[in-house]
Amino acid sequence: MLFKEYYSRVCMILEQVIAHQNGAINDAGKAVAECISRDGIIYVFGCGHSHIAGEDLFFRAGGLAPVCAVLDADLMLHEGAEKSSCMERISGIAKPIFDKYGITSNDILIIVSTSGINAVPVEMAQHAHQEGVLVIAITSSAYYNDEPHNKTGKHLYEYADIVIDNCVSHGDAEVEIGKDLPKAGSVSTISSCMIAQSIMICADEILLQNGINPPIYMSGNVKDGRERNRALIDKYRPRIKNL
Repeated sequence: MLFKEYYSRVCMILEQVIAHQNGAINDAGKAVAECISRDGIIYVFGCGHSHIAGEDLFFRAGGLAPVCAVLDADLMLHEGAEKSSCMERISGIAKPIFDKYGITSNDILIIVSTSGINAVPVEMAQHAHQEGVLVIAITSSAYYNDEPHNKTGKHLYEYADIVIDNCVSHGDAEVEIGKDLPKAGSVSTISSCMIAQSIMICADEILLQNGINPPIYMSGNVKDGRERNRALIDKYRPRIKNL
């Protein structure tokens, strides 16, 4: 059964991340903890399916409250999947999005892009770098030798302060299903989301070690969850647009 092969490939990739990226994840966790300590916001951006990592961290049970998913409909899938793929390659789109969210040097920007070669994620990192915003990139080293599809001529990792390899192979899909057919079973979302959640949990641990209770949401479907969350929502709503 091929789904067992898929499971094996997912486990292998996650094991590679844990074995080889734990230092970078820890560095990212330290940066996030420091950002929260100074009352900054963690912004998370990605195009296409990569935006899922941002949504997975945003307003989520067990998630940190000062997280803002940077969501732009033109770069997501629900208003035209092919359009979003084309838009990701257009130069000049990133800066208006960056400016709209009011990201400052007191904040952090996590950018998720497995290929790390297209215009919007690369230019988003470029603008953040120019504004003194710490950039954490979640990307795949399998694309480092690919030609960048953007005017900067650079890859995402080249503008990042902290780079975490999601260990996804070139082309993303992992399972051979038949002769002359493309591989099936993408893994980039699973790997990138695991990394993103690991960064936040690392930050939780560091905050506690420093005597700070992490501002964590509870599920609204458990006792006292909504009441606890209301205080966090009221605190961060003025600065997190999507709340």
